[in-house]
Amino acid sequence: MKRYLAIIAAVLTVTACGIYSFSGTSIKPDVETITINFFEYKALKVNPSLSNDLTEAIKNQFRRMTRLEQVETDGDLEITGSVTGYNISAQAITANEVAAQNRLTVTVSVSFENKKHPDESFDNKSFSAYGDYDSTTALEAVESSLCAEIVDKIVEDIFNATVAQW
Repeated sequence: MKRYLAIIAAVLTVTACGIYSFSGTSIKPDVETITINFFEYKALKVNPSLSNDLTEAIKNQFRRMTRLEQVETDGDLEITGSVTGYNISAQAITANEVAAQNRLTVTVSVSFENKKHPDESFDNKSFSAYGDYDSTTALEAVESSLCAEIVDKIVEDIFNATVAQW
């Protein structure tokens, strides 16, 4: 019984300070709000839904993993970004000099402002992720699922860079 009480006391002590949480964030107690701006699409190859999907995925991640209230303007934290790359390249070249796989790579530029703790801010940091698919498959057939995987990776990286400081 004493062991359980010690564990509960330790958990309450760690979470009561407001800096660390079980989600891996290190948000200081005086930070209460976040503004997540729409991610503009600036890549040459067009994917009409990617900006919206990315923006909503980031908002959902912060909603699920933090206590921060999302506000339209003037948040204590502010994330601004744009999709700067959407590229397909050949991968896994065979003996016949034919690509066995193609790679879709998405690149995003992000600026993060922490108004309460400016030393944690950064400008135009690049994040990218990719997904491979069989070269005999048309991109249109796998684009939706590949983009969902890529967005998940990028969102995790942005989250870690902004509030987990990994």
